[in-house]
Amino acid sequence: MHFRNRLEAGRRLGRRLEYLRGQDVVVLGLPRGGVPVAAEVADALDAPLDVCLVRKLGVPYQPELGMGAIGEDGVRVINQEVLRGTGVSPEDLARVEERERRVLHERAARYRGAAPPVSVAGRTAVVVDDGVATGSTARAACRIARARGAARIVLAVPVAPRDFTRRLGGDADELVCLETPWDFAAVGQFYVDFAQTEDEEVTACLRRAAHRHRHTAGAGSTDREVTVRSGAARLGGRLTVPDGATGVVAFAHGSGSSRHSPRNRFVAEGLHRAGLGTLLFDLLTDAEEADRGNVFDIALLAGRLLDATRWLREEPDVEGLAIGYFGASTGAAAALWAAADPDARPAAVVSRGGRPDLAGPRLGAVTAPTLLVVGGADPQVLELNREARARLHCESRLEVVPGATHLFEEPGTLERVTELARDWFADHMAPAHV
Repeated sequence: MHFRNRLEAGRRLGRRLEYLRGQDVVVLGLPRGGVPVAAEVADALDAPLDVCLVRKLGVPYQPELGMGAIGEDGVRVINQEVLRGTGVSPEDLARVEERERRVLHERAARYRGAAPPVSVAGRTAVVVDDGVATGSTARAACRIARARGAARIVLAVPVAPRDFTRRLGGDADELVCLETPWDFAAVGQFYVDFAQTEDEEVTACLRRAAHRHRHTAGAGSTDREVTVRSGAARLGGRLTVPDGATGVVAFAHGSGSSRHSPRNRFVAEGLHRAGLGTLLFDLLTDAEEADRGNVFDIALLAGRLLDATRWLREEPDVEGLAIGYFGASTGAAAALWAAADPDARPAAVVSRGGRPDLAGPRLGAVTAPTLLVVGGADPQVLELNREARARLHCESRLEVVPGATHLFEEPGTLERVTELARDWFADHMAPAHV
């Protein structure tokens, strides 16, 4: 087995597609099983989610075998190879098509109601399913996106046969697949849990995605790609400030990570729901990351965070808001190093699985209230945090998350980090008066 369930497959696929984050993307899930996968991808890319309504035309006596597919806007794809191999007559094909067309219309009403489809005109359409077998439904979905004016089409699936590029016939501009096993027989064989997705789950995924997207990009809010200058370096970032935000948190990621870190984005989205803005940005350029010495140069990383702080204070969207720091791993050391600088004046600092010991003698100069969050199953880092806390002369607290390892990958542990960070920032960040 390659995937525990569709949610895990979607998260892994989202990580593979992170290079699309920040572009004008719409994620289209194929009902029903493709929608939970697509919801995770949309979340990873911070993109709107919609369904791409397609129905497989199953062989009458072997319905799991697709002889074609139909979709919205009159799209129709027929697999002549399957038709020849099964001997299905034109009359049988017509009956199956008529039945599936009725289901298609019913599903459109159920999933969208009276709302129109999300526009893909001039945008990148990422078409997602839980896997590809014959490829008919995927091809139909790509043709629908093309007919609606998508500038670029990316077909992304967790698993497919090794010859899936041949099967898709060039309907997508780009193909992304996590696994192409030799022993492919059916999509379901590569999932531990491949239970049928019900309509209620599809509508729930669409509803959650719509709520998330409205919240982060609604009227009066900011959600955009930015560039932070630090000396000669130009650092990419994303600034998100919900309407009515009470503060903004700058994230300092750990070694080997970036502004696209799924763990930091998870925490950031929790802060957005609590009315806090975030700046996720790259501490190093791609060229600088190639030198491992830069990755552990805490003074350099802290300097970048200070430059980002100055940049934030000059941003009209952030004017008057308190600024906090959230650091992970080595990024936590950079956050504390920067917090000790008199020009920084952060309202609060949160460290997740951090290495505050790397901030060295500067710990004693930190005045911002500091929360240290460490996994209970990360004993070495836990001890380093205990020692570092003893050197802090500011308000501080050490929180241990039971069962969590260094990356907080265990179920529920990152949610606990998010709750702790949210409450700490909410308690200590009031609008600044500068």
